[in-house]
Amino acid sequence: MPQDLVTSPLPRPTDPPVTPELVADHGLSPEEYERVLHVMGRELTFTELGVFSAMWSEHCGYKNSRRLLRLLPTEAPWVIQGPGENAGVIDIGDGYALAFKIESHNHPSAVEPYQGAATGVGGILRDIFTMGARPIAVLDSLRFGDLDSPRVRYLFSGVVAGVGDYGNCVGIPNIGGEVAFDRGYEGNPLVNALCIGLMKTEDLITASASGVGNTLMAVGARTGRDGIHGATFASEELSRDSDEASRPQVQVGDPFTEKLLLEASLELIASGAITGIQDMGAAGITSSASEMAGRAGNGVELDVALVPVREPGMTPYEILLSESQERMLVVAEKGQEDEVRRILEKWELEAAVIGRVTDDGRFRVLEGGVVVADIPALPLTQGCPTYEREGVESEEVKALRSADLSAHATPSGDLTELFLRVLGSPNVANKRWIYHQYDTTVRTGTAVRPGGDAGVVRIRGTRRGVAATTDCNGRFTYLDPRRGTLAAMAEAARNLACAGALPTAITNCLNFGNPLKPHIYYQFREAVRAMADACQAFETPVTGGNVSFYNETDGKAVYPTPVIGMVGVVEDVDHITRAAFRNPGDAVVLLGRNSAELGGSEYLYVTAGLVAGEPPEVDLMAERRLQQAVLAMIQAGALHSAHDCSDGGLAVTLAESALGSADPGDASLGVEVTLDDDLPPVAVLFGEAQGRVVVSCAPERLDEVLRLAADHDVPARSIGAVGAPGGALRIRVRGAAVELPGERVRDTWLQGLSGIMDAPHAAGA
Repeated sequence: MPQDLVTSPLPRPTDPPVTPELVADHGLSPEEYERVLHVMGRELTFTELGVFSAMWSEHCGYKNSRRLLRLLPTEAPWVIQGPGENAGVIDIGDGYALAFKIESHNHPSAVEPYQGAATGVGGILRDIFTMGARPIAVLDSLRFGDLDSPRVRYLFSGVVAGVGDYGNCVGIPNIGGEVAFDRGYEGNPLVNALCIGLMKTEDLITASASGVGNTLMAVGARTGRDGIHGATFASEELSRDSDEASRPQVQVGDPFTEKLLLEASLELIASGAITGIQDMGAAGITSSASEMAGRAGNGVELDVALVPVREPGMTPYEILLSESQERMLVVAEKGQEDEVRRILEKWELEAAVIGRVTDDGRFRVLEGGVVVADIPALPLTQGCPTYEREGVESEEVKALRSADLSAHATPSGDLTELFLRVLGSPNVANKRWIYHQYDTTVRTGTAVRPGGDAGVVRIRGTRRGVAATTDCNGRFTYLDPRRGTLAAMAEAARNLACAGALPTAITNCLNFGNPLKPHIYYQFREAVRAMADACQAFETPVTGGNVSFYNETDGKAVYPTPVIGMVGVVEDVDHITRAAFRNPGDAVVLLGRNSAELGGSEYLYVTAGLVAGEPPEVDLMAERRLQQAVLAMIQAGALHSAHDCSDGGLAVTLAESALGSADPGDASLGVEVTLDDDLPPVAVLFGEAQGRVVVSCAPERLDEVLRLAADHDVPARSIGAVGAPGGALRIRVRGAAVELPGERVRDTWLQGLSGIMDAPHAAGA
């Protein structure tokens, strides 16, 4: 509309008055609202209050995390796009680029697990294809309470079904991830989804509202009332009564529309008819339009009366803040609107002109030509106040960390039953109950499926592959946020190296409680600082991610869980390495040193119900040398297998290597190992010391493997040999042993999780 007709908006007759109580309900403090009034120079309308509330929420504004996040390294020669866009992008060679990102959908999944998880997958897919990349794989990182709770089983089964159904319907393989069960997540499950996508480097497009006079178009699904104020919902604590009250804030996904939108978006980008595209995710049209304007230094003007809606009578407030799924905001070159419509119609989707790019730096909203909101765009995206809080460690955690664990390290002799308890724990047991619900090989690019250290996808037309993993141990970070975060980074890097990939970059999903509480802010601060140190040591810059605060129910926070999504490049697909032993008679070699560290271990949790003690130390330089040594061995063709030692300890690592996939028809192998460490046997077998990898090689290559380890200053020793198919598991430590028939090991490992979830009671809520 002509600029001279624009006036300050007047309150709509049906809108409530803006009162201090209404401001508080929208999550703005009195001081923040004063800041808003200073920006505006006048009182706000109800619609404008909703816009500021969403954009200055924790979910969109990062007000309690942004200052600390600046500590993270984000640049490297291979980084094409760092934080600030829909997804990060790195150069992986041969003219290809990889877009990748991890996001949380925790609160929606706590309220409605199936749709919460499904729409989490849908959202992360859109973040990838709006960069011009075709999604090639997804991974997930999940946390739940203990499975003896009917409600936890209900949440777990619903989330897994949601993740599987959405990805399966769109046709994107799920190649890995992780899951953990612990009472620390009882009231608030964590559902994090990671997606990786492939593109030619020249196909990159960004979410910018460039070109004054260009047209804003809403494409994809129509806008409804689901998910209204979802960003604000994600920025507040839950309560036991949240389920029903919060259901309207949970979006409803349609994966079949998503598939059409994916193909239409990639065709739009290739057509040259558009200059920018962004998912209408958190805060819906509000965030996509204001963020695109802010990146370009322009303004936007849109008319909500032109937005296709699926429910009559929707107000500007509802349309602006709806988080209905499968929608995009597109900036079309002026004169190319018909081409955009033609492409969308080809894919049976709508494309509607809803506004234009302006040169005045304003975020202006009309309703049938009448101004209902008129806000400077930059204060919405860059003016959110940021805070550096006081951080103080919890005295309760200090006491747990200093607990005397000596009594738990004394068992010796026959440790077989203790081993079976650890191996059969849902945290350690085989996870095929989960990934058998996922399509792991669709598109035929999957080289390593779930169940190993990292998923791997081949890049067609090249010799290269891409590996990805998600990792974090919430118990470690609860007991010591710094050590726990270092351990998450180190494990992710070891997982990639064991698969034959060079760790290259990370995306993070930082799941914490209420940052206004000093002990929570302390956890967050220490985790970010540790992550920065590890990223520098491993040369793995951060290209983007997500902060998810307020993961609390009735004031009780989850364990701090900074999930690391790490990607790496396999230079030659012949170097792809798997965790499972391959050949009877192969030598088994332990890289790294055992220690007496039991703190935070699965052994303590399953045998004593304890989360206590000092978590394992992490030596970043030793971890880097270990990664390089493993990769050198793989590139020399010296290894038949490589498996990171983590949850459950060395005994579990040996068992998993012997069992392999344990899919029907696959023969497990035996293993016989003797360890002469002068340490308590329980610590040697079940301690979760960092910096260890179990590898196997042909006997005639053993000296070469030991030499390569020595060349990289990595401790290494031959500890045993791979046995025959169906053979026994025998592990001997000074004064102790674990000895079991292979069939018993296999059954325990396979039934630990599926035996619980396939029982008749499992679906109970």
